Amino acid sequence: MQNSAWKKHKTSPLLLMAPKTPQQLMQVAGHAGDFRVGDYGTMLKKFCEREQQCYLRLMKDALRPFVPAYHGVVQQDEEDYNMMDNLLNNFSTPAVMDCKMGSRTYLEEELLVARERPQPRHDMYEKMVAVDPEVPTAQERAQQAVLKTRYMQWRETLSSTSTLGFRIEGFQKSSGECHTNFKRTKSRDQVTEAFDSFVESNTHIVWGYLRWLKQLRQVLETSDFFRAHEVVGSSLLFVHDWTGRTGVWMIDFAKTAALPSHITVDHRSPWVEGNREDGYLWGLDNLIDTLANIMEDVID
Repeated sequence: MQNSAWKKHKTSPLLLMAPKTPQQLMQVAGHAGDFRVGDYGTMLKKFCEREQQCYLRLMKDALRPFVPAYHGVVQQDEEDYNMMDNLLNNFSTPAVMDCKMGSRTYLEEELLVARERPQPRHDMYEKMVAVDPEVPTAQERAQQAVLKTRYMQWRETLSSTSTLGFRIEGFQKSSGECHTNFKRTKSRDQVTEAFDSFVESNTHIVWGYLRWLKQLRQVLETSDFFRAHEVVGSSLLFVHDWTGRTGVWMIDFAKTAALPSHITVDHRSPWVEGNREDGYLWGLDNLIDTLANIMEDVID
């Protein structure tokens, strides 16, 4: 049974294509123009210095097995790209899911910049009314625009980002069937239903993902990189195929920021502006619980 909060889409504004060869790229979230297929089983992502610095550190960290291997900067058509492994290389017609981790997807510095230079945004107003026409205030309706700070904080209240510390961005099954409408998927039951659809009630796949996530949590709690960074806007990429092979990797570090030496975070405490908490481990705990519940329900 499909929950009314999410529905199936055969087409999507995102780039969603099942790879016929390992070199082809599947992207279930993000901006299609930011990615290219590289040579020799690599993928290219539009250059971001912050992300480059994260990958350079991660290649020397305990988290290295849980991120794509990084191969430096290359140039194509006079544009720079970060080059990394295509994580789909070892899968046969894979199913892929993107889960955005944490209790917020914007940096504290973004809020400060938006306050210092407030600029009403028509594009964000349009996104807001497309989801809920009743949300804008009378002033926002008159301007046909909203401030970025207002939009960012409102956006987080809609989904399981605020209730569980993660949200599903989208997934594609191995058949090519795509699901991307998760803007208002908020409750644990809704998220569980979406995950169950993705894994198609396959206990072997669920168990594989649980094993990956528990290992990741153990490594995160000892990682020097994780301890020293505010990890915001980063995703977990879930991949499985018909052979039962599974994999989970951390991706997207464009908003991951190094913490000042005097600030310590535990990645589980509630965020209050100024404390830099990101809720990553809180979300991971809830993600593990969600999959564990699916496992129990299927076995029962």
